[in-house]
Amino acid sequence: MDHEPARPAAPAGTSEPEPFTTADYAARMAAAAEAAADAGLAGLLIAPGPDLAHLTGYRPTAETERLTLLVLAAGRDPVLVVPALEAPDAAKAPGAGALALRDWTDGKSPYAVTAPLLEAAGRFGVSDNTWSLHLLSLQRELPATSYVPLTDALPMLRAVKDERELARLAAAGAAADAAYAQILHLPFADRRESDVAADLAGLLRVHGHSQVDFTVVGSGPNGANPHHEAGDRVIRRGDMVVLDFGGLKDGYGSDISRTVHVGEPDAEEQRVHDIVREAQQAGVAAVRPGVSCQEVDRAARAVITEFGYGDRFIHRTGHGIGVTTHEPPYMVEGEERPMVPGMCFSVEPGIYLPGRFGVRIEDIVTVTADGGLRLNNAPRELALVD
Repeated sequence: MDHEPARPAAPAGTSEPEPFTTADYAARMAAAAEAAADAGLAGLLIAPGPDLAHLTGYRPTAETERLTLLVLAAGRDPVLVVPALEAPDAAKAPGAGALALRDWTDGKSPYAVTAPLLEAAGRFGVSDNTWSLHLLSLQRELPATSYVPLTDALPMLRAVKDERELARLAAAGAAADAAYAQILHLPFADRRESDVAADLAGLLRVHGHSQVDFTVVGSGPNGANPHHEAGDRVIRRGDMVVLDFGGLKDGYGSDISRTVHVGEPDAEEQRVHDIVREAQQAGVAAVRPGVSCQEVDRAARAVITEFGYGDRFIHRTGHGIGVTTHEPPYMVEGEERPMVPGMCFSVEPGIYLPGRFGVRIEDIVTVTADGGLRLNNAPRELALVD
């Protein structure tokens, strides 16, 4: 049956976040250009996506084959190359006052416009989502140039958040907590997964999200697939249900997972949930400055392995979050970069029993001066729903 979630007023005490200024964006671009120079790069080429949003505040309204590219290099003023028909919108971006706009018109080559802005024989860092069409065309204009993805060249470019970014992430986390608190009071049994997913999406929007990126609802055996997309399966009494949902609020991400049970769980279901909860706590407890990111994964994984489910924890323990819901750093074996105050990432161990059920518990955590601070505070006990 269809069900429309309650539509409460915005939470008391909420307010618009303090906006980022032109000076903030100018400082970000200057720092990025210096980091590129320190890494031996001639500059950075930033296409539409999270890097461009972080550095300039500009989010083009639609993905297009027309070239849009921010060019950054130490000692040079930043330049944003844009299609002429999109230049008016680009000029309104919060960081536009800190850069020059260079537009191009249909019928002309955007690469001929961009090439003079680059060194003829440089090695450039490029945002990961840059179209190969654009890079190959630029290389045709400048055959001696080469390119490396930012994930390889500057993986920590957006990893450390300032106080205002942390405030936005905390507000996004609180909004996701509020959505979870309300979903527990809505019916699960005899409804499709997609119905509950729609409820979650609606509640995220009620609590201030402008964008919903995912609403995983994995009931019964579907919960054993970590990235199961909510489908037409009807949730039954006796099901474990994995809920994993998030999106963007005021430009910054939320991401939370909780596992609920429809009616009373059996002893094994409760035990597996307790193990994951203990593993998640161990992962959070491992967060502190100077310790490598992989130690968070090791701490959580050790608990699950100790109880005999090591082969059923089949993904990394966490991922960074900021202007997008997945970004560096990653909490995974082999990631030896040290944690730094201001880093924000998920801690989300899980156990997945194929054909039966799954359990995952996830919070966003930020590194503080002496440990870690959760940005999600929704209860982690196994909640019982109707």
